[in-house]
Amino acid sequence: MSRATTSLQRRDDALASPDRQRVVLGSPRGIPRFADKLRDGGIAAPAADRIEILQINLGKLCNMSCLHCHVDAGPDRRELMDRPTVDACLDVLSKHAQIRALDLTGGAPEMNPHFRHVVREARALGRHVIDRCNLTILRANGYRDLPEFLAANQVEIVASLPCYLEDNTDAQRGEGAFAASIESLGLLNALGYGHDGSGLTLTLVYNPVGPSLPPDQKELESAYRRELDARYGIRFSRLFTITNMPISRYLEHLVRTNQFEPYMRTLVDAFNPLAVAGVMCRNTLSVGWDGRLFDCDFNQMLNLGVFRGRPSRVGDFDYARLSHREIVLGPHCFGCTAGAGSSCRGATTR
Repeated sequence: MSRATTSLQRRDDALASPDRQRVVLGSPRGIPRFADKLRDGGIAAPAADRIEILQINLGKLCNMSCLHCHVDAGPDRRELMDRPTVDACLDVLSKHAQIRALDLTGGAPEMNPHFRHVVREARALGRHVIDRCNLTILRANGYRDLPEFLAANQVEIVASLPCYLEDNTDAQRGEGAFAASIESLGLLNALGYGHDGSGLTLTLVYNPVGPSLPPDQKELESAYRRELDARYGIRFSRLFTITNMPISRYLEHLVRTNQFEPYMRTLVDAFNPLAVAGVMCRNTLSVGWDGRLFDCDFNQMLNLGVFRGRPSRVGDFDYARLSHREIVLGPHCFGCTAGAGSSCRGATTR
């Protein structure tokens, strides 16, 4: 399967640097600071008030190199969370029952050699486990038994499928991605995923192919159900819509195609005060592949760690100090608060 692109790191692109990305994000004229937008609207800045979800990035290694990837993941990336860091995350779960879910992301999280260990241990602790899966990995050599493993451990699968049309999906994710994804969805359905009463949740994720906001989540879910059932007999539990974040490879794409400033204006013009209340950083803590702590996965990719004075590594985890913390903000935050809002759990306003 050909790839949509290659990693910025492999290309030695300047935007492979989080520092350079932050400079570019702050460069457009007429784009207000996110904190100023909140202040001018009389809106309190978001702050964490609990930690219910521990989201850990198991690494940047991936079998794909999607055009919109904010992680700059790919087959050439070798950053992977090691066993001691994985076990430090599990230790946090074992000591803090308030954290009810473990959200595994990447890259392709399944490519981390400790993936099955962390799933088994988290399930043994009674935690809900989420696997953010690109679907094509389930058909790759060495991973073909993953559907059965995930089903046996009742792991929720959150699967990226940018469109129910082949051309649109392949344009973003690489030639052959759609066909492999449909094959994987059929296998998951056969195991019970996406069927009412099975206890196996299959969540699909839509993100726009172009520089626009997602359509209404409920209406798009209906369209996905109709089209995927009619065309392929595919069933799923629910659909999330997620706004493309102007970070890493998607930022590079926007800059290269002269769409960066118009896209930022689109996000700012669509700012929704109601979406601020639902941003994921309020109840989620992100752990980088190297054990560093962040308010969200997007801050992680921009190398914006939690505020100084708070524990900065998972090995130094302190629930009291981390569950009530100020959030590090930036221009990319307009992506989470535009339109119906956007988070790892889909639209934040319904």
